[in-house]
Amino acid sequence: MKTETERARAMRKALTPPEARMWAALKTLRSQGYHFRRQVPFRGYVLDFTCHGHRLVIEVDGSSHQERGDHDALRDCILAKEGYRTLRFTNQAVRDDFHHVFEAIMTALASSIPTRPSLRYGVPPHKGEGESS
Repeated sequence: MKTETERARAMRKALTPPEARMWAALKTLRSQGYHFRRQVPFRGYVLDFTCHGHRLVIEVDGSSHQERGDHDALRDCILAKEGYRTLRFTNQAVRDDFHHVFEAIMTALASSIPTRPSLRYGVPPHKGEGESS
């Protein structure tokens, strides 16, 4: 049985096209001091994209999430108790309306209060989190 960390590592290597598009866009925000991680193990879940410094989780949901609404709602509630805000976008929105998706993310970041200064600002990313991904 895979551990949560092993599962997250495997998922990082198998991003869907919408997730890959989102990851490419989120990496560009590092120059503005926002540090996102992808496929992050957290409280028994693997979160698609997380900015711990702003307590923001971004989920890119495929069609399988339509049947998992209760599960996702419970997960979002658990994350909210930890102080995280979750933004959910469908694969279709990421594919067909990315401008508005990215605007929503930027609005959420601008309206959040950083929980701590970015320690990684200007520091190269961890292995597997860099530009060559």
